[in-house]
Amino acid sequence: MSHSYHSLDDVHESIDPQKKKSKWRRILSFFGPAYLISVGYMDPGNWATDLAGGSQFGYKLLWVLVLSNFIALFLQSMCARLGIVRGKDLAQCNRELYPKGINFVLYLFAEIAIAACDLAEILGMAIGLQLLFGIDLLWGVLISFADTLLLMALQRFGMRKMELFIIGLIFIIGMCFLTEMILAKPDITEIATGFIPSIPNHTALYISIGIIGATVMPHNLYLHSALVQTRKIKRDSASIKKAIKYNFWDTAIALNLAFFVNAAILILAATIFFKNDMHHIAELEDAHKLLAPLLGTELAPKLFAIALIAAGQSSTITGTLAGQIVMEGYLQLRINPLLRRMITRLVAIVPALIVIILTHDKGVGQLLIFSQVLLSMQLGFAIIPLIHFVSDKEKMGEFVLDRKKIILAWLIAGIIVILNLKLVFDEALIWLKTGNSIINFILFAALGLAIAILLFLTIFYPYIKTSKSNLLFHKPIESLELKQTSLFNRIALAVDFSKTDQNVLNYGIQLAHKDSVFILIHITESASPQLLGKESEDFEIRHDREIMESYVNLLQQNGYKAEYALGFKDRNKEIAKICNKKQADLLIMGSHGHKGFKDFIFGETVNNVRHLVKIPVFIAQ
Repeated sequence: MSHSYHSLDDVHESIDPQKKKSKWRRILSFFGPAYLISVGYMDPGNWATDLAGGSQFGYKLLWVLVLSNFIALFLQSMCARLGIVRGKDLAQCNRELYPKGINFVLYLFAEIAIAACDLAEILGMAIGLQLLFGIDLLWGVLISFADTLLLMALQRFGMRKMELFIIGLIFIIGMCFLTEMILAKPDITEIATGFIPSIPNHTALYISIGIIGATVMPHNLYLHSALVQTRKIKRDSASIKKAIKYNFWDTAIALNLAFFVNAAILILAATIFFKNDMHHIAELEDAHKLLAPLLGTELAPKLFAIALIAAGQSSTITGTLAGQIVMEGYLQLRINPLLRRMITRLVAIVPALIVIILTHDKGVGQLLIFSQVLLSMQLGFAIIPLIHFVSDKEKMGEFVLDRKKIILAWLIAGIIVILNLKLVFDEALIWLKTGNSIINFILFAALGLAIAILLFLTIFYPYIKTSKSNLLFHKPIESLELKQTSLFNRIALAVDFSKTDQNVLNYGIQLAHKDSVFILIHITESASPQLLGKESEDFEIRHDREIMESYVNLLQQNGYKAEYALGFKDRNKEIAKICNKKQADLLIMGSHGHKGFKDFIFGETVNNVRHLVKIPVFIAQ
């Protein structure tokens, strides 16, 4: 028997639909994960590609949005199926199947995709702040770093509250663009012509790939397979079927809302810019500037900026969660979520700052589109393993994807891979024709060859190698040796003169033997000892000594050996220092009874002290 770990362990199966009283409440409790996914489909990166497509080619690329939305719905449904049936996310399944080398490259590609997505969110947020409040882009990018705290705050309220917050932001975005569409008054019959497939030229192909990359995001495939596991379901066939069905409808509704937003942006650009011979509006700032004079109202640009900020803020949450999933799944590495968020954001902020400083804000739009093409380049390496997993009869059982859907999945993967390889090849030719160095062409060719080899291994490795079980996050318990240890000799008891002291003393007695020594610790935090330390002798210190002596006397009267020590200044370091000095082999502390914002106000002791001592720490509630 072995211990494995769960995706997003802190919220795994945190929502139990069976506890809902009515049938509709049970069904609705499955709805939510796809809305966290959908925000990635309407992030600021999408705006840039949609604006570029609409302003340059009118309604002609609308069919690409429809195609990408269908692909997204199909792929996200596969991810939900994988997570529900196997109880593992895409990264965990990859680690279980592929060798270390391939897994590490797949992990790097997933991280690049997350950084590219985060780059779009940063730029979108910064542009939105600039458009609405006139804040310089450079400062806007730096301000965006502060939203690393947003996810941490939302997670404290639970998964359901986070989902409701995201739905609220989606509603704001949707209402802004609905109003924009009413103001623009597009021609419905002309819009209909955009659903006829066509790719006018190489630029249209580049933008089309960008649209697909902006719509179908690699990190969303990892994220969805984990988020569906936040719902607790029975493992019988009927319950799994219901979960798959309800999650499909959740995905369909959420992604169609995202499609509405993307289509609205492209139609808006086609109606306002393309028809007025403004064929090169890809910059969000230009779109914002021209909305008022072309639509005849100042409301339009304000709504545009508000929706942009809401899109950037909503998307920032999914990037962190996806980063946590790929890091834990591929590397079996868990780090502080806040640190994880800060690392991801820094990776995205650096290129954004460089471009803004070097181009004086002029290269931001191109950087947004490039981030989306970069996302599209990673798609094949997430889709191909996903197809392998959901078509594995042995692992999926009766819920394996049927033959027609498997063929369709491989067709989708093939189209995306071929388009991306063609893009790399065409870009290499353009560089060569424009007189660039042959070295650049060789680099492009080497990149294309490396991608082709990795794709070959990703596709064919599962057919030549049976899966291996290396998904264990912890060592098997068979490797553990059970030994009976004696009770503790020197027990440190951290007391704060609150009601929890009763429990601290009682637990200490239970873990002691007749010759154990109790070391009572209290940290005095009045102003005088904070400045003067042990040299201080104010009223509070004298009173603290009296209480500590009474505690010692109480223990001695009951036949126990006891002594006390007072600490001053930093309570965390002082507790650890006294434990080390007194050679304690166990520390018992009382829980402070507050969390979240109160930790920030009053300070956090237990979690900090346990990192400073090398002895067991027992928390008395």
